[in-house]
Amino acid sequence: MAPKNQARETREARERLRLYEARQGLHDRQRRRRRRDDVVGAVALLAVAALATGSQLLYAGTHTSQDPTPSASASASATPTPSASATAANTGDVPSRSIAKGRTWTGSLTLNKDVHLGIELDGGRAPQAASVEIDLIRKQFYDGTTCHRLAASADFRFLQCGSANGDGTGDAGFQYGPVENTPKDDRYAKGTIAIARSASTHSQSTQFFIVYGDTTLDGSTGGYTVVGKVTSGLSDLESEITSKGVQDAGSDGTGTPEVATTITGATIAEQR
Repeated sequence: MAPKNQARETREARERLRLYEARQGLHDRQRRRRRRDDVVGAVALLAVAALATGSQLLYAGTHTSQDPTPSASASASATPTPSASATAANTGDVPSRSIAKGRTWTGSLTLNKDVHLGIELDGGRAPQAASVEIDLIRKQFYDGTTCHRLAASADFRFLQCGSANGDGTGDAGFQYGPVENTPKDDRYAKGTIAIARSASTHSQSTQFFIVYGDTTLDGSTGGYTVVGKVTSGLSDLESEITSKGVQDAGSDGTGTPEVATTITGATIAEQR
């Protein structure tokens, strides 16, 4: 093997290790935080028991789901929700927007080993988001992560994937913006691949959602970056995963897919 190839593979291996360690670190910190919150909650319950009848306690816990919150009123968040005053600026080491080269990229996304989706990323209309996705796929960031959220109502149909911890939390150590290539009518057509985010337009990171049926989302906060589309395999996605329904649905009708769904492979290449 040529020394140049060896050096490149060594760099790529180091980067994959860095991303893995980042995911593990986030998971450990979140586990410690949950343990701390449990202790705080127990102390609060003891305090309530000591209060006179009629006293009330208002508790606001930490919200850790990462939604593209397409919700019934339709939003699409992707991180534990930051405050509305979050600074609109990139954080962390965001992959260069030049990676996509303003071109179309094609590849594949495999779920549960037997659902194969053809994908296309639009480096012209969404250069920053496409560059991030290309970089993450090349570094195998998505391999082994889960699709943790499913919406399966009539006008609200998407599967959300890509969180570092597999439960809607965690990322690759960066967040970026701004939002690119949003539909003017807030209508995300069947087959759309879009980037999930929370309140800030610079809170995009690793999570994305696949729209498997025309879906309308609230565009009042800026909408969601359309980074590409599924070119084949949607029928298999529906028959094998999304048609099986949702468990533990929340107030917006979304929940965990009834069929546990893992990304088992992803490829990407520049279209010649």
